[in-house]
Amino acid sequence: METEARASGGTAVDLPTLELRSITKRFGGVTALSGVSLEVSRGEVVAIVGDNGAGKSTLIKSVAGVHSPEEGEIRIEGELVRFSEPNDSREYGIEVVYQDLALAPNLDIATNMFLGRELVRGPLQILRKREMRRQAQEILDEFKIRVPSVRATVRTLSGGQRQGVAIGRATHWGKRLVVMDEPTAALGVAETARVEAIIHRMRERGLAVLIVSHNLDQVFRVADRIYVMRRGSLAGHRTVSETTSNEIVSLITGLA
Repeated sequence: METEARASGGTAVDLPTLELRSITKRFGGVTALSGVSLEVSRGEVVAIVGDNGAGKSTLIKSVAGVHSPEEGEIRIEGELVRFSEPNDSREYGIEVVYQDLALAPNLDIATNMFLGRELVRGPLQILRKREMRRQAQEILDEFKIRVPSVRATVRTLSGGQRQGVAIGRATHWGKRLVVMDEPTAALGVAETARVEAIIHRMRERGLAVLIVSHNLDQVFRVADRIYVMRRGSLAGHRTVSETTSNEIVSLITGLA
């Protein structure tokens, strides 16, 4: 991971949490992203929308350190960073909730919350299971995520509960930015409403939230601003309060 000194002209609080400048990513002869720029600040929910193949997943994987752009800049609170692997972005307080959630179904909730970051004590690295359970319960309580017990295995949970666990884990470790890829794609109406309530709480807590969603109704319910992608490029961006779903659809389809 490489960094450069923070740009002058603002404090970390004033600057966007995440700023992408002219990001370009190629896979062989295919340009997946071409000059994409966006930003998201503390206490803000920003949505990325677009058809399949628009470049949304490639963009968030560039933020997550899965892909390294050939051109452009990624800045975290004004600081130029280059992520070569996911651990690099995590060090900057960025967490991603992918569609598959990346949960271990045969392990309990508390273990999943600390997977790869287990609390240990002593030279023998003994797991501090009681402390992990306590902290896991605090996280779930803060975001009003209802589960039978933090000792319950993930495979026994509903889709909404699993999503809640994944989001709870992300908000615990993601001190600056939480990225969510289709957070409610496979959920029913009630479970979708619970997840959207969690997104609102993340905003209230001062986190920056970046979501990818095909559900425009949801985007208008939870987001402050919308970036529209088409064929790897940015087709436009709008403030939710100053646009309509028809205008966003026109940008997605190229009819605007």
